[in-house]
This record gives sequence, structure tokens and C-alpha cells, in this order.
Amino acid sequence: MEKFYFYHMYISITGLKPKGFLSILRFWRLAIPSFMQAKSAKGNLSAEVKKMHGFQCTVTAWENREFMLEFMRSGVHLKAMKAFPKIATGRTYGFESEVIPTWEEAFSVLMEKGKDYSAKPSA
Repeated sequence: MEKFYFYHMYISITGLKPKGFLSILRFWRLAIPSFMQAKSAKGNLSAEVKKMHGFQCTVTAWENREFMLEFMRSGVHLKAMKAFPKIATGRTYGFESEVIPTWEEAFSVLMEKGKDYSAKPSA
């Protein structure tokens, strides 16, 4: 991934693993349109996707956190977030940066600092 230099972008990193075969189908049915939505969303500077260490990862860069939140809470991405607990586990992490991290940097930060969504919800 090439590096872009901007002043304080908001970087969002996700790494998701579908829970099983049927979940894989539903995951991709939501993931592909969500990614396309991100690429065309207001304030999006970059959107990349790559499989790393068994995770389907995305790295998106935004003009600011507010644009990312606007995208996150709308359209097919909102539908995907609502389905997420049933179909996948994973991690997310967001932060301000002057550069878009490399894939290796992004995955390392995601594993070290990302919110883990693999824990079972309490009854």
C-alpha cells in the first residue's frame, strides 16, 4: 500500500473472521457492498482490503473521525454491523495519523490495540 501524507487523517482498521460456511456467504454479501460504500463515502481518502493471518482486513483513511462515523452508521455498513455478532469475530481500531500505515503496521496495531469482538456476550 502506498503512503499518503495528509494532516491528521483518521485511520480505521478492521480484521474480521467469519464464524462458519454459512457465515462466510452472508459476510461477503455484506462486506463487498460495505467496502464499495466506504470507497465512495464523503470524506474517504483511501480504502484497501487484504486477507492477513486468517483475517479479512480493511484499512480506511478519512479526512476526520466524523466522516468515518457518518459512513459507519449508514447504509449497508450499518446493516453489516448489526449482523456482525452472528456472522463474525474480529477486531477494530481507529486513530489519528499523518500517514496511512503499511499493511504490516496496520495489522500489528490492530492486534496490539484493537477492540476484540470475539468474546461471547454474557447472558
